[in-house]
Amino acid sequence: MSIFTGSGVAIITPFNQDQSVNYNKLEDLIDFQIDGGTDCIVICGTTGEASTLTDEEQIECIKVAVTRTNGRVPVIAGAGSNDTRHGLELAKKVQGAGADGLLLVTPYYNKTTQKGLIRHYSEYAAACDLPIMIYNVPSRTGLNILPETAAELSKVDSIVAIKDASGNIGQIMDMVARCQGRLDLYSGNDDQILPLLALGGKGVVSVIANILPQETHDIVAKYLAGDREDALKLASDLHQLMNTMFSETNPIPVKAAMNLMGMNAGPTRRPLYPMEPENLELMKQAMLNYGIKLA
Repeated sequence: MSIFTGSGVAIITPFNQDQSVNYNKLEDLIDFQIDGGTDCIVICGTTGEASTLTDEEQIECIKVAVTRTNGRVPVIAGAGSNDTRHGLELAKKVQGAGADGLLLVTPYYNKTTQKGLIRHYSEYAAACDLPIMIYNVPSRTGLNILPETAAELSKVDSIVAIKDASGNIGQIMDMVARCQGRLDLYSGNDDQILPLLALGGKGVVSVIANILPQETHDIVAKYLAGDREDALKLASDLHQLMNTMFSETNPIPVKAAMNLMGMNAGPTRRPLYPMEPENLELMKQAMLNYGIKLA
């Protein structure tokens, strides 16, 4: 059983100007996402700036998401760590908060071996009962989940999915072949939704869905329904905007875009810095070209 099919939003964490978490705004954003067709809320991941949240803030964000969604869509919550012991404690708290699944990024900075990865994720699986989506994003973590490692992890009952943002289509094809359908595939890159769907993917965990939930949902839904020409048109129309949304480190641009739209996402937490004026202007123009109304 898949955790979800379609577009899961990698939802931002809105902050007040003093950089405290704006929980009321988070509730509004969750409603905006569900009303816009989003199929899953993925909270406290990279886009949610989880690395700057305290454990208490992270669990409160997850509780707010679970309560606000009220079963309308699944909630997958980040509980990744580069300290396995800390991660296991966090995962238990996430389960207690009512999440439907875990998103677990690879250990970063200290990294590990492929055997260490298998042990790390297997310990999570033994520590809690939630289905697990492992997250491969070597550009951020410096650690790549190799296809043979993913295949080994796919044999663990509760490890059911992978969010892949490696950008390496050949590696992903190898992984899909080795896993033999045991691991659901989700694109972690907005500009690779269609290629990964073509490899049997179930959907995307999307950044751009923060501002365009319906359009992102429709790309996946149309492709899976066999309407591939329309899916390609939708993705192609979004391509320029997608590029500008990643002109600086995520989530700097998407938060800036949301603020331009009057969505009150607030600032990013330090050390992330406000968007450079020239990049902001290019993104603003791409938004206008796409037909987005600015506040």
